[in-house]
Amino acid sequence: MAAASTPLPTLLVLDADPLPRLGRLTGRARVLHTDEASLAARLPEADVLLVWDFASRAVRAAWPGEGPRPGWVHTASAGVDHLMSPELAASDTVVTNARGIFDEPIAEYVAALVLAMAKDLPRSWELQQRGEWRHREGTRVAGTRAVVVGSGPIGRAIAHTLKALGMTTAVVGRVPRTGIHGPQDLDRLLARADWVIAAAPLTEETHGMFDTRRFGVMQPSARFVNVGRGPLVVEDALVRALERRWIAGAALDVLTTEPLAADSPLWRVPGLLISPHMSGDTVGWRDELGAQFVELFERWAAGRPLKNVVDKQRGYVPGH
Repeated sequence: MAAASTPLPTLLVLDADPLPRLGRLTGRARVLHTDEASLAARLPEADVLLVWDFASRAVRAAWPGEGPRPGWVHTASAGVDHLMSPELAASDTVVTNARGIFDEPIAEYVAALVLAMAKDLPRSWELQQRGEWRHREGTRVAGTRAVVVGSGPIGRAIAHTLKALGMTTAVVGRVPRTGIHGPQDLDRLLARADWVIAAAPLTEETHGMFDTRRFGVMQPSARFVNVGRGPLVVEDALVRALERRWIAGAALDVLTTEPLAADSPLWRVPGLLISPHMSGDTVGWRDELGAQFVELFERWAAGRPLKNVVDKQRGYVPGH
């Protein structure tokens, strides 16, 4: 009698449009799809959960339910705060993220924002719409100082790109090490910085770290950019800092509430540039995310160690 075949592992995908391309898994996995409303009911049948809808908080809400839970969860994002419930953090489930996909695109985006603010390009566009010829002087970025808060691959890529513009960069991480400053150096570095770039993960330690006191430490000529997570910033404090000219300008690609409502006063704050969480999204980025997951799935199916394993207590991939 022939031996019974091993059943295929079940992959549950929390959907978002467009769907991921998982053709390489045909015949190797039983692929199921779910929306937020059905996630809690479908979780018990999944061996693996792919959080393709990386903006959803449905995993955090559904995880504490009854029944078995997937042994591996992968999110198609760098941040994991949207899915990390206390129950998931305490479980044996392995969590991986999309580390490595967004590093260079976000670094390029930060460089674009820095140059746009230094050369006053938003104002040039406004004047063009009015047909107004008004000569101004821009600022050189070479020789200026940047502080990058966040020492992961994204933060390090930002520092590398800004160095190419001739800027002096300092990177601040959770713990000091060669080439990385610790949190105890942050205020001293902020007081001398021309540019402050927030690229840290959202944890208990980083939540609200840019508050009234931190904006007050900065120079009046400093500009602030957040490409990390929205809640790193106390938005009311940033608004006051801009309105009172404690700092010269700011750019937010991530916000506490997304999408930002059309009637939000943030749209009209002087000196504030807002973009819709797009700094890491370039043509073909979803295909890269899908290919990364398939490669991880192949490692998992072969019993090989997974890459990009998140420390669920810290909220990010440690060790680099």
